[in-house]
Amino acid sequence: MGASKGIGRGVAHALAREGATVAVSSRSEEALAAVVEEMGSGRAFPADTDDLDRMAALPGEVTEALGSLDVLVANTGGPPPGGALDNSAEEWEAAYRSLVLAPRALVEAALPGMCRLGWGRIVNVASSSVREPIPGLALSNAHRMATVGLFKTLADEVAPDGVTVNTVATGRFATDRLRSNYGSLERAEEVAREQVPARRLGTPDEYGDLVAFICSERAAYLTGAVIPLDGGMLRGV
Repeated sequence: MGASKGIGRGVAHALAREGATVAVSSRSEEALAAVVEEMGSGRAFPADTDDLDRMAALPGEVTEALGSLDVLVANTGGPPPGGALDNSAEEWEAAYRSLVLAPRALVEAALPGMCRLGWGRIVNVASSSVREPIPGLALSNAHRMATVGLFKTLADEVAPDGVTVNTVATGRFATDRLRSNYGSLERAEEVAREQVPARRLGTPDEYGDLVAFICSERAAYLTGAVIPLDGGMLRGV
């Protein structure tokens, strides 16, 4: 999901490099076509995470077109900023649909096939806010924590079936969203040199490499985890 740009695009490329046949999805059909062309394989499935019926149908469409669905990367959302009481009820409901209900619908549809095969990988693209809430991002803080709770519960239930369920707690990466938040990537890099122990932003390719490992056979014993990828920003033990 969210494969037309940024972190989702980096994950798609990493999985393709590992030999996976990658189904890429986002709202922009044109942008997805460019990703498929870059990868030299795979197929685009345009979809909007606000449409929960579409989310529920998407895994079946992928399976019918490409064969068994072995890996699901739930990369949804990106709600507007705001303090604890700044956002409207409608914005809270939209964030809940995108960050909690959309991943749940995808997982519910994809999981039976994984369990039948006795093998599957589910990865939740989250934020470092699930470990340390970020000021001014109340919608993300609240709903991403809810999704971690869902995925942690699921991990325990499906581990005997050979399915792993993990979350990546994402730090600051060089993406369009960060460019929008800071006005430019140059400004974001400048702030990162002051605030991130690694003294830089992460790259989508680096993110993709971690997800590719989590989705590999080598990570079969890794499940129910929240894995930080943030250049050392999280201070908590």
